[in-house]
Amino acid sequence: QVQLVESGGELVQPGGSLRLSCAASGSISSIYAMGWYRQAPGKQRELVARFTSGGRTNYADSVKGRFTFSRDNAKNTVYLQMNSLKPEDTAVYYCNAVKIVVPTREEYWGQGTQVTVSS
Repeated sequence: QVQLVESGGELVQPGGSLRLSCAASGSISSIYAMGWYRQAPGKQRELVARFTSGGRTNYADSVKGRFTFSRDNAKNTVYLQMNSLKPEDTAVYYCNAVKIVVPTREEYWGQGTQVTVSS
């Protein structure tokens, strides 16, 4: 089992910045990928940024150039730096981890953290 705990979500004005954190604990070996997803009211959950063990980070087109994924292996924590926030970035942001222990694939989610961008 992997536990993911997000933090950092809050109300911010348009153009502002936030940094989300996701601390992983438990059986974190063999984690293949970690990422951030978001879900706005009435919409499906969507990928925001995802890092795989191959060293590649993918971003949604809507956040490219504004959001940055980073990680601190010593703290087992990943971050999402969000700059130039827009009202359409308002959503619950979820941390995700994918663990592969051949032949099984396990997926874990955090509880989510609310980001609201509004004046």
